[in-house]
Parts: sequence; structure tokens; C-alpha cells
Amino acid sequence: MTKIFIFLLPLIITFSQPFPATGADHNPAFLKSVKRNPMKLRTEKLSHFQFYWHDIISGPNPTVVNIIQPPKTNKTTPTGFGMVNMIDDPLTEKPETGSQLLGRAQGFYGVASQGELGLLMAMNFVFLTGKYKGSTLTVLGRNPVFHKVREMPVIGGSGLFRFARGYVQASTHSFDLKTGDAVVEYNVHVLHY
Repeated sequence: MTKIFIFLLPLIITFSQPFPATGADHNPAFLKSVKRNPMKLRTEKLSHFQFYWHDIISGPNPTVVNIIQPPKTNKTTPTGFGMVNMIDDPLTEKPETGSQLLGRAQGFYGVASQGELGLLMAMNFVFLTGKYKGSTLTVLGRNPVFHKVREMPVIGGSGLFRFARGYVQASTHSFDLKTGDAVVEYNVHVLHY
């Protein structure tokens, strides 16, 4: 007990010292006030997008790569709990594969539920055409894939979507049981400047 106290005493003394946060001791280079509107932000507007997300597992050019498989000893859940896939999925104007490419969904999803097929989705919608070319929206949320409509939050963005927030609603358009390929309709509602 004494040895532990002797070891911890210097740490306790070091971390119990007050750290100046304001007043004469603050470093002006570290702490500066920000102008009221530094980025000249305009009025927010609400935008709605609809496109189709193609999760292609089969064929010569899959857009999904499995990066983590659940342990073989994981017999307690039929959902594949623990599996993680990396994606670079096309986003198209219509559900057909040859439809106009609008962008890509880049990120990953993993099976995060032991009781149902519930995914944790973390992806960026990277827009490749039109007014929003080069801009991104970031989605991070839970996707219970067997629900008719799944809602996930938009937590940010870049380019024209800087400071974006909102939500997406996903609904499965088609799913091929043999190949595992899926087409999902995404409706995106986002506030941005």
C-alpha cells in the first residue's frame, strides 16, 4: 500500500495544480475570440435529394469488400454480429445499374446487433456531378435493414454542405438473395448554407 501511495503521490500533486483558463496568465496565441460571422454564412436552406445506392457484392467489379468476419465461435447470433464491410457504392439517378452516376457512397457498415440484422452505417456521399460536384454529406447511424423505411442522421458535410445537418430515409428497392446485391432508395433531407 505504501509503495502504491509513493508512486501515485507525484501524479496527484502534478494533476492537482490549477491550470489557468482565463485572466492574465492566458496565452493570447492559444485563445482568441471569433468574429460573429467568420465564414460569411448565409441563410440556411433545406434541400431534398433522391438517388439509388447500389451495394454490389457479386461480379467482376464488386463495390463491397468484407474486411472483418465474425469469429467462427460466434454461434449465439444468426445475424453475423461483428461483420464489417468497406464500400465504394455508386449513387445513381434511377434504380437501374446503367442509370446516370451522381456520386459514390464511401465508408463502411458493420453488423452491430445480435437480435436483428441492424447495421452501423458510416459513409460519405461524394457528389461527382452538377452543382454539388466535389461536396460531401456524412451519414452515421443505425440501419435495421428489414424495416420498410430506415432513418439515419446526416451529421455534416463539406464543400456546399459545410455545417450540414439532417436525415436520410432508406428503403430497399431490390435485394438479390442469390448474390447479396442490393439497390436502396435514399431520400436525403438536409439543412445547409
